[in-house]
Amino acid sequence: MSIDDFLEYLSIEKGYSPHTLVAYRKDLQQFYGFFAEQKKLVEITNLDIRKYLAYLQANGLTRSTIARKLTTIRSFFKFLKKSKYLNNNPAKSVSSPKKSKKIPVVLNQREITSFLEETFIETDPLTIRDKAIFELFYSSGLRVSELVSLNINDLYPEYQCVKVMGKGSKERIVPLGSKAIKALETYLSSSRSLLDKGNSQNVLFLNHQGKRLTTRGIRYIVDKYVKKAALSLKVSPHVFRHTFATHLLDNGADLRVVQELLGHVNLSTTQIYTHVSKARIQKIYKNTHPRA
Repeated sequence: MSIDDFLEYLSIEKGYSPHTLVAYRKDLQQFYGFFAEQKKLVEITNLDIRKYLAYLQANGLTRSTIARKLTTIRSFFKFLKKSKYLNNNPAKSVSSPKKSKKIPVVLNQREITSFLEETFIETDPLTIRDKAIFELFYSSGLRVSELVSLNINDLYPEYQCVKVMGKGSKERIVPLGSKAIKALETYLSSSRSLLDKGNSQNVLFLNHQGKRLTTRGIRYIVDKYVKKAALSLKVSPHVFRHTFATHLLDNGADLRVVQELLGHVNLSTTQIYTHVSKARIQKIYKNTHPRA
């Protein structure tokens, strides 16, 4: 039983994305390397796994990273047991390190409005495309992997929504704002045909070679415009997802609605954005109350 067997199972049976599979492979190769063939899989105990986690901590990995790696290990041993390669799952009884909850970085409404309305002044095909990408990010809260996977027929402008294939191949429908729809229609009616080299078929966002944009390409685009707009915050593509969720909650959206829009399985994942709103309320209070 090999790592490849496990990754094939995750790809076919669970519908995991290529990006996730790469991360799982890296985690498991590191896990294998720790034991340096001194122990076989059938010999590994929960104590061995705890020693490995202690090794990761000693090497400066954060609690959230260690917890993610433990999730990979648990899933792998669960697969081995299910496949009857092992009689038990030694990782099952190993507790995850408590994660320190970091408040996500978000842009305030003035910053995001200024960014979207003042940054994309050129009218070349790539700038028009990029404007559509950022409007879609902020309007929908999509993950980067979800955005680059979109096809033209996933858009339903007449219904003001987009069909998204999320984690675990779970499909959801996300509403779109009027400005995002306008930016997408402008891109589709003018720029996309100029980027298309004839092989793009139904792909929504194309790069300068006429191929589907990648997550790496999106990160490059974000870095380019963050620098151009001289934003003081450290902004990644995920910041637009954080900003989307936070602004919905700030303006009275129900937490469960935001959970559905983001494609979160657990409500607890969405609740981090309530902390953002509370932090903002406290900041406003301290800055405005005469006796704060």
